[in-house]
Amino acid sequence: MEKIKQIMEQFDIEANLTLDEIPKIDLYMDQVIQLFENKFGQSKRNEDDKVLTKTMINNYAKGKLIFPIQNKKYSKEHLILISLIYQLKGGLSINDIKSTLDEMNKKIIKGDIDLDSFYSSYLNLTQQNVEDFNQDIVERVKAVKDEVKGFKEDDSQYREEVLMISSLVHMSNLYRRMAEKMVDGIMAEKEGKRHR
Repeated sequence: MEKIKQIMEQFDIEANLTLDEIPKIDLYMDQVIQLFENKFGQSKRNEDDKVLTKTMINNYAKGKLIFPIQNKKYSKEHLILISLIYQLKGGLSINDIKSTLDEMNKKIIKGDIDLDSFYSSYLNLTQQNVEDFNQDIVERVKAVKDEVKGFKEDDSQYREEVLMISSLVHMSNLYRRMAEKMVDGIMAEKEGKRHR
């Protein structure tokens, strides 16, 4: 499946906002949007799509996905949280993201978390995920090719593509469901603490 190689070359699966790329000074909203557009613009599916908008950021703030902004400026900690939200929203609902990041926001406000260290760990794991993904794609392509052996030649390319798409979506769903169950666990633990 030569198409798979071409597709993988087209999008930047390693795109992440690194700690070095986060300015040491607080940014205004337009600067935050520009930073994210520059970093994640290649990952957009369509040219007209927006990586981040004022409305999205305002909704994150109103929904308490990020701790309160001071003087209309976003700190390094806000940018880290927005980067996490950007990645999480590909697989989780806004409510699930809020549940996941709620405790982190509280720890940031109290100064009880080394957010740089946490984010470095996150970036290390995403790098490992990219390596695992690249290896898994090769194995998945082979498995799909094995499944279509014996079909008529004029039909096999289409079958390969549909089977590959279906397989990728199925894996995505499995990972998403596991993440949702973990969010449910966070919520159950929080409810348990409230009732003690």
